[in-house]
Amino acid sequence: MTRPLRLKKNADRRLKSGHLWLYSNEIDIAETPLKGLEVGEQVIVEAANGKPMGLAYVNPNSLICARIVSRDPSMRLDRSLLVHRLNQALALRQSLFDKPFYRLVHGEADLLPGLVIDRYAEVLVVQLNTAGMEAVKDELLDALDKVLSPACVVLRNDTSGRRQEGLSEVVEVVKGELPEQVLLEENGVQFAAPVLDGQKTGWFYDHRINRAWLNQRVAGKRVLDLFSYVGGWGVQAAAHGASEVLCVDASESALDRVAENAALNGQHERVAVGHGDAFEALAALKADGEKFDVIVLDPPAFIKRRKDIANGERAYARLNRDAMRLLGRDGLLLSASCSMHLAQDRLVDVVRGAVRHQDRQGQILFQGHQGPDHPVHPAIPETAYLKALGVRVFRD
Repeated sequence: MTRPLRLKKNADRRLKSGHLWLYSNEIDIAETPLKGLEVGEQVIVEAANGKPMGLAYVNPNSLICARIVSRDPSMRLDRSLLVHRLNQALALRQSLFDKPFYRLVHGEADLLPGLVIDRYAEVLVVQLNTAGMEAVKDELLDALDKVLSPACVVLRNDTSGRRQEGLSEVVEVVKGELPEQVLLEENGVQFAAPVLDGQKTGWFYDHRINRAWLNQRVAGKRVLDLFSYVGGWGVQAAAHGASEVLCVDASESALDRVAENAALNGQHERVAVGHGDAFEALAALKADGEKFDVIVLDPPAFIKRRKDIANGERAYARLNRDAMRLLGRDGLLLSASCSMHLAQDRLVDVVRGAVRHQDRQGQILFQGHQGPDHPVHPAIPETAYLKALGVRVFRD
């Protein structure tokens, strides 16, 4: 029998508005003690008056102690429901893309909280970020076989979310054999993704539409790609006609992948790499008198928690100021942030301040966000994390 989880009075407002998370301070622990529940257990969420509100799974040891998986309290998170949700997610992606390279499941936005799946044709890379999803791992793998029958499945269970949930970290191939190269195609350009030891699942599909916008504006231009990772921005720029590209990253293994991906597309002569800290690289390039027509800033999240906002905004401001010093008289800056705690208007403020600091003029030509395979849940603002601004920076 599925046990209940009772909410305090008025604690059901967010759920009624569509949110999927419950916090531990919203639970009536006198009626339904959290400590009596198993990690990953499925429960019936009840309003304070006892009315059933849906099915959730719990982690009594986490601040987000429960996540809704269905509004129907008679449901169970089992193979049948997983197959249904996966089919829904797949149908959306197949309507959006003509090739099988995309985020297949984006957690809460696909009504599968705690689950991320990226698809590289016949290879699936899966992240089980919560105890509730970990508890149904076997059912999920069966459901994936039913829906897609992939040749290979990789579990990238080495995320910070798992640490917060008290789960072990492991990276393993749980089905099939991983090809020597896991290939994908984005905006007509091929890449090899390091799915076992790269960042996240090996690739960032979320910037696809933002890269597509920039690709149309780089022909004949000299491009600097900071925090380049494996060359998502830089190699695409070269493939779309940039005269010269410099990719800078702190990871030597990532830069090896840049060279590999440039060669994969016949762009090895146009793409150079530079190893080092981004801020130090900007200073060195400035000292050498280097200038670029286009600069891409796609840093890791400088703001991971609310308490980091002040320091993070200062870091974004410094990065944008230092980068603008390397732009020619009429240049293009692509400034991005994946910090959910940095609002879009604050990124605009960062760019505005940097433009004025250099005594230049600025025009925002493009305001980008995550692609449609990373849908935003309208009741969960945390799912709208990615921002990108295309800014013309010029002297009048």
